[in-house]
Amino acid sequence: MSQHGTKKRKLDRSTEDYMYFDSYSDVTIHEEMIADTVRTNTYRMGIFKNSKSIEGKVVLDVGAGTGVLSLFCAQAGARKVYAVEASSIADQAVRIVKLNQMEDRIEVIKATLETIELAEQVDVIVSEWMGYALLHESMLNSVIFARDKWLKPGGLILPCRADLYIAPINDLVVEGRLNFWSTVKGQYGVDMSCMTDFARKCIMNKDITVNPVTVEDVLSHPCKFAELDLNTVTLEQLKDVRGVFSCQCFGSSSIHALCVWFTVTFPAEEKALVLSTSPFKPETHWKQAVLYLDDAVDVMQDTKVEGEISLYPSEENSRHICIRVDYVIGEQKKHSKTFSIPDQYLEVK
Repeated sequence: MSQHGTKKRKLDRSTEDYMYFDSYSDVTIHEEMIADTVRTNTYRMGIFKNSKSIEGKVVLDVGAGTGVLSLFCAQAGARKVYAVEASSIADQAVRIVKLNQMEDRIEVIKATLETIELAEQVDVIVSEWMGYALLHESMLNSVIFARDKWLKPGGLILPCRADLYIAPINDLVVEGRLNFWSTVKGQYGVDMSCMTDFARKCIMNKDITVNPVTVEDVLSHPCKFAELDLNTVTLEQLKDVRGVFSCQCFGSSSIHALCVWFTVTFPAEEKALVLSTSPFKPETHWKQAVLYLDDAVDVMQDTKVEGEISLYPSEENSRHICIRVDYVIGEQKKHSKTFSIPDQYLEVK
């Protein structure tokens, strides 16, 4: 037994990497990411706001995909950009770079970051490494590897910081689905109310559900529970990103789940630029990570929701995230639940 649960068959690293990079070889995920205007525009602005640090300098783009961030860096005046991408989308990045007449400044390297050799140290690292619940996919490991091996002392990392937040939420859709079984008798003359418990186990399960959460469903102010400084965070620290939280409910409602989201921050001379996946901000393709409790809990104004949350790599596949939450709601006893990403999300982002 491990500290996090029962040990299952672990995939070897080469299999993990193949599954991960293969998921990026199709156009759909790149279309989704480029079409996410919050994501793409914030990166563009974050790069241009740091043009003084980029102009005439060498940039490393970790997990370059179609090369859009590399092109932004070249447009911001970079002398040289190494665009490293291990999946077959690198072939398309080469074509895009050529189409934009940047092949003299952008070099696409089709390989894993950990296996490449560069001709020089770099001044800037740029990467869009975030996954669902921030850490699903574990691409941040490659950014840290690149920082330790290739970034000059005092070099720039874009973005430079990540923050994780949590809040309790109400889910009227789930509430309606659970109540549905009590309405069958009135409609068809057959009592199926005993299905409610079965439905609850099926719906409020141990999956990390990726869904957009509406502002009206959030039941407290957000609570920040972890902060990662990309200039200093270590691979060891990423094995267990944890923090405590304490929220106070706005009013009378039912808590069905806890909701997790993240922000990343780009440095700027005047005001830092933040890319947020909060339900209080415009929707991104990351949406929010929803963690359903085993049972809905009724709360009133100022009911406390507090506990500890831990994000760590799955033992079966280190690129996949697990989340453990120990929580107390009001006067209830402490509960613990461990969540993981279900199969339908493992190949898409």
